[in-house]
Amino acid sequence: MNIFRLAGDMTHLASVLVLLLKIHTIKSCAGISLKTQELYALVFITRYLDIFTDFISLYNTTMKLVFLGSSLSIVWYMKHHKIVRRSYDKDQDTFRHVLLVVPCLILALVIHEKFTFKEVMWTFSIFLEAVAILPQLVLLQRTRNIDNLTGQYILLLGAYRSLYILNWVYRYFTEPHFVHWITWISGLVQTLLYADFFYYYFQSWKNNTKLELPA
Repeated sequence: MNIFRLAGDMTHLASVLVLLLKIHTIKSCAGISLKTQELYALVFITRYLDIFTDFISLYNTTMKLVFLGSSLSIVWYMKHHKIVRRSYDKDQDTFRHVLLVVPCLILALVIHEKFTFKEVMWTFSIFLEAVAILPQLVLLQRTRNIDNLTGQYILLLGAYRSLYILNWVYRYFTEPHFVHWITWISGLVQTLLYADFFYYYFQSWKNNTKLELPA
């Protein structure tokens, strides 16, 4: 494992911890899209079907369990916790995420490296992760005002994917025959979706003003 992969994993983990901190300590999920969290839960469920059959390393298995457990717990908190669920703005979080799930599934059935159930589901998870942030970005666009923890959560998610791109570049030049077009293109699309948010985040940081997205 190279430093970019490790940094990417740790940044991804930090994003989840920031979100759990917001939900658990403040007892609020204001500004968080349940639709995006449900998509992430689906991403991890379909990606880690091999968790109990294919052992790679203790680190790998631990990270899989952490991301699976955290994503499911976040969804549970937002839907069922008697206090947290009151802060969920379902009137603004109206993105029809089935419009992301179905095309990604169809695309995975058409474009994959090997036509097996696990491989198709893994490919589906890669496509879905690339666009899972869209309901969250739409929600932020509608509400405009973004609190610090929500902003940091999204920033860390974007940084995680950016670090993974550096990981792929590093491996391309250091490992023979390292070519994964499906992962690369999906990762690039995912990173580009964060570009607008990154711009306004760093503008607010530079000017020491509250982060707001344009309507």
